[in-house]
Amino acid sequence: MNLINKKSGYIIITLVSISVIAGVLMLDPIVQDLEYHQFIDRRNIFSIPNFWNVISSLPFLLIGVMGLYRIFYSHKIRLITSIKVAYIMFFLGVSLVTFGSAYYHLWPGNMSLVWDRLPMTIAFMALFSIIICEFVSLNLGKVLLWPLIIFGVFSVFYWYSTEVKGEGDLRFYVLVQFLPVLLIPLILLFFDSIFTETKAYWFLLCAYVLAKILEYFDEVVYNALLLFSGHSLKHIVVALGVSFLLKAYSNRQAVHSDG
Repeated sequence: MNLINKKSGYIIITLVSISVIAGVLMLDPIVQDLEYHQFIDRRNIFSIPNFWNVISSLPFLLIGVMGLYRIFYSHKIRLITSIKVAYIMFFLGVSLVTFGSAYYHLWPGNMSLVWDRLPMTIAFMALFSIIICEFVSLNLGKVLLWPLIIFGVFSVFYWYSTEVKGEGDLRFYVLVQFLPVLLIPLILLFFDSIFTETKAYWFLLCAYVLAKILEYFDEVVYNALLLFSGHSLKHIVVALGVSFLLKAYSNRQAVHSDG
């Protein structure tokens, strides 16, 4: 990637970040829609309420534990050693998604939603830091890792504290969820990775977008398939995206140093 493209990337990413942050903060506080908790598939199977929405979260535990195993024991994952903690936080967050999501879907509500969103936020922020390290700047990614994770956790607790006061405000959480989704494609386009197998990040990004679509059309998907709802398939699609990334981490090769 030539210097001109990198400079263009920095400029565009900076402008997009400033515009999105300013735009979201200028919005009125965003209250959590309670209709969000009304999933179409509420079947009770084996005495487990909302069975498929609960069980479909299990793949995250399998993939997350597999990732942690490959980091600590088999050492099959090719990573940047100096930010090993970022990869650990990513796969730890993925593992914990199973418990947070299962808890939420057993008893859907704002309180349980906190524990659903926390591990997702940790994984998401750790992944964003990893991508910055691998594509943009190792030093920048290292510096941003803990601030990103802390801000992500803060965004969840801030939202819930405002909901308890009857003044729900999701704006910070919206930034955590959607700003990286806008920036990651720009990073992938304008910067070169120090590793091969970068298509895995595109695959995961597409899986995330597809999951959001499935979530939105939860009832439509359920009426069409009769077996699974859009929300259950959302879990499976994202888990597949993470599994594809895990495979890429194991198969990739270093291209050049961060420099």
